[in-house]
Amino acid sequence: MTLDLREVFLQEGSVKNFEYSFSMSDIEIGGVYPFASPIMVKGEASNSAGLVDIVFDVNFVYRRPCDRCMDDVERSLNYRLVHRLAVSLQGDENDDYIEVPDYTLDADELITADIILDLPAKYLCREDCRGLCPVCGANLNESECGCYGEETDPRLAALKNLLN
Repeated sequence: MTLDLREVFLQEGSVKNFEYSFSMSDIEIGGVYPFASPIMVKGEASNSAGLVDIVFDVNFVYRRPCDRCMDDVERSLNYRLVHRLAVSLQGDENDDYIEVPDYTLDADELITADIILDLPAKYLCREDCRGLCPVCGANLNESECGCYGEETDPRLAALKNLLN
């Protein structure tokens, strides 16, 4: 959604509220399409001293396999994204502001980038997930397989002999 913020920029103290949804179902992360629901957005743009602060409250369902045990995990995620907008910026290294020279902002593009950057690097079904047995592939959260730990890595066999 393209937001027209001309009125907010031109009138100090002005506030614009908005609410909409958009889809990220075509985005692939780690070989899966994890965005199981539309991205629900509620937001507000407000002018303070010629700068516009924009706040997005974002909710969506995120579904992908656990990185350790491969069980499907579905979570409802909520983010609050805050940015400061300016019509023009002086200098190249000003990362604190987003420049909107024509008073319009592509909110979908900004929100998509923020969500992808804020996603956890390691996605687990639970903090103490034990994962899969490297020998037989059994899910160690569900049962003990009995084979893990018996087989010694041949590269470490000489060290094991030193302990005996």
